[in-house]
Amino acid sequence: MTDLVALKAANAKRWANAKLTRNFAPVAKSLVAAKPRYQTVEASTGVPWFVTAVIHERESGQNWFCSLAQGDPWNRVSVHVPAGRGPFKSWEDAAIDALVKCAPYAARNKDWSVGGTLTQLEEYNGLGYASRGIASPYIWSGTDQYVAGKYVRDGVFDSHAVDQQPGCAGLLMAMIALDPSIAFAGVTRSPPFVAAKPPTPLVPKPPSITNPARGSIGAAIASLLSAIFNRKGK
Repeated sequence: MTDLVALKAANAKRWANAKLTRNFAPVAKSLVAAKPRYQTVEASTGVPWFVTAVIHERESGQNWFCSLAQGDPWNRVSVHVPAGRGPFKSWEDAAIDALVKCAPYAARNKDWSVGGTLTQLEEYNGLGYASRGIASPYIWSGTDQYVAGKYVRDGVFDSHAVDQQPGCAGLLMAMIALDPSIAFAGVTRSPPFVAAKPPTPLVPKPPSITNPARGSIGAAIASLLSAIFNRKGK
């Protein structure tokens, strides 16, 4: 059985050290833009809106016609785990059912610290990676905390497969950069480092009567006039 206390500590440590290895900005922008819909689910479940958002991306690529629980269409009875859910009247109704009535029962979670949040997300996908002692790609794909290893289907692990989806942690980092109001209970993290823009190079002024190009006729005339006026001034 996985030690959840140890897993929370490990995930919190990974979060403190993680760096993005992919561009999460476009997906993060889409998730943040849908904040009001996710907040509707938060009002009914207590699950932070940004947690629902990253689950939505992982489970269905933010497809509003697919259930938060497993990515099946919410207007039909689900066939993938958790199977037998629905049909529902809306995406929101399906999302509330997934968070309240399906394992790991995220609506019951009381620990929304960094470690608690990331571990709840890992439980949502399953603890198979934790049991192997490796970082879950569901959380860490697209960061330097994950290299390879993936369950390519239920119960089948491929140590060489690389998860191509954006992981929840990387999504959260990119979302924080767009919406600083996103915060975890207890400890928060600053947005990921963004390289400063290089200084604007100085552009030389174009040649003119008062600023002739070096070696030009204009420069020679200016030099001659300067010598004449300097001589008169003596």
